[in-house]
Amino acid sequence: MASSLFRRKTIDSILKDSQTGTGDAHAHGLKRVLTVRDLTFFGIAAIIGAGSFSSLGDAVFRGGPGVVFLFILCGIACAFTAFCYSDFASRIPVAGSAYTYAYASFGEVIAWIIGWALLMEYSIGNIYVAFSWSDYFTSLLAKMQIHIPEYLSCSYREAQQAFAGTVKSQEWVTAWNTAPQMGSLRIIFDLPAVIINILITILVYIGIRESRNFSNVMVVIKLAIVILVILVGGALVFSNDLTGNWTPVNSEGVSSFMPNGFGGVMVAVSGVFFAYIGFDAVSVLAEESKNPQRDLPRGMIWSLVICTVVYILLTLVLTGAVVYSKFEGIGDPLAFIFEKQNLNVPWMQILVAICAVIAMTSVMLVFQMGQPRIWMSMSRDGLLPPRFQTIHPKYKTPSFATIVTGLLVGVPILFTDRKFVLDFTSIGTLFAFVLVCGGVLLIPRAEKKPGRFTMPYINGKYIFPLIVASAIILVATLSKNYFNDLMNFDFSADDATFKISTLIFWIISVLLAVFAFLKNFSLIPVMGLTTCLYLLTGMSASNWKWFFIWFAIGFIVYLLYGYRKSKLALRSA
Repeated sequence: MASSLFRRKTIDSILKDSQTGTGDAHAHGLKRVLTVRDLTFFGIAAIIGAGSFSSLGDAVFRGGPGVVFLFILCGIACAFTAFCYSDFASRIPVAGSAYTYAYASFGEVIAWIIGWALLMEYSIGNIYVAFSWSDYFTSLLAKMQIHIPEYLSCSYREAQQAFAGTVKSQEWVTAWNTAPQMGSLRIIFDLPAVIINILITILVYIGIRESRNFSNVMVVIKLAIVILVILVGGALVFSNDLTGNWTPVNSEGVSSFMPNGFGGVMVAVSGVFFAYIGFDAVSVLAEESKNPQRDLPRGMIWSLVICTVVYILLTLVLTGAVVYSKFEGIGDPLAFIFEKQNLNVPWMQILVAICAVIAMTSVMLVFQMGQPRIWMSMSRDGLLPPRFQTIHPKYKTPSFATIVTGLLVGVPILFTDRKFVLDFTSIGTLFAFVLVCGGVLLIPRAEKKPGRFTMPYINGKYIFPLIVASAIILVATLSKNYFNDLMNFDFSADDATFKISTLIFWIISVLLAVFAFLKNFSLIPVMGLTTCLYLLTGMSASNWKWFFIWFAIGFIVYLLYGYRKSKLALRSA
């Protein structure tokens, strides 16, 4: 059984099964309408959204101005990963994204696990985006003197936690106290989040061309306003002589760009990495791209470069405009810096609120498009029931899978909360990135062909071992007790989790250095694998607990259905 769990599909068989054509559509009926510009815009649409407009506030509060280094680190990790995605996308231009790539490199059970992980990224991640969209939308309505009751603008779990005192929010306490009751059950749910999910599901159901046009318009609008935030906010930071906020005084009375140290910066990894989630969604649109081998890699890389620059500038503007410690509990940080007690620019508050609604609408659109297409690919392979590959005869979209995705996002909105979703999504996505980078190392290097992306080969035989050795020497020199401290666990679950995951990171890094030397591994995927593993060390004990529970459920589902119904299983029977 063990060997059959890792049965692989060849790249040729994957391409054959997808039945790709050369016209405007292929045999499965998806329309080929997307250009490199469209794909770049879809990438920007997915990346700039809830991360920059919501979770950025919490990240700044935890890490201070120094969180900009974490954005750079995450950007580098994603850049290496983008090259790996691009390499796979140019060889396997089908809609399955990392799931399909894993099928060709690791085998069936790992492919299933990645498909299960992508469910966390696209569907569950969209729950957080829906919550954030609702926050900005209700704030915008409030500025127009339109009030939505508190019990219809937050989740049941959040109101319950606030009433119990575990979360500080007077609005959520009010929601609990004023909510109508049906017996002992309080009627509390986030109505705007539910409505936007329904509208996005309808739009994705109607078609890729309509979604593309809608997305492109939203990207242009939100990029224009984000740039305006950077220009206006940046100018006021310098004109009001607020540059001292970039080196705030920490608890020890020392001015520092990283007031909470690098450890404080790493604590913000979930919020910062969530800001990058989405660039890989471009690879899901392979079967709707006019020239996927050329355009998919360009779309991913261009969108990633643009968004990294935007994030760095936004972080500097935020931490310059307002002392980082004031961002505690702030869910709308870009609007917050223009409030009366800060930069005092009321008209910018209105613009940012409008921009945030637009930005997160486009994020939901891209994520909601990604999940059905992954399910469609899994269904083709027999790992999901045939209904998931049903194409609508008129709209040419994976109709059944789109409806299921809408339900999967919409139903949990009624009972979950955003903090859980944020952490859950980040760890699942990082895990998928690790497997994609590792997968590139397991397949033969591609020959360079005109008109196709080929990942540059840089022999890591000597370079990567040197990087690892230098990193070990550097940390041991800067902190003489660093490795001794890693071996000393206190009674805190998070401390023990951090130290165990950090030790595992170093062990894997050393092993990778040995294999890089012996096998002449390409440097780019090895660096992608290493940087993503390092980001995983910032995840808490709670993150890992739910991560393993989620994958245990997924593995059981695979054994009960996919293992027996897989096309590879039927062929070998």
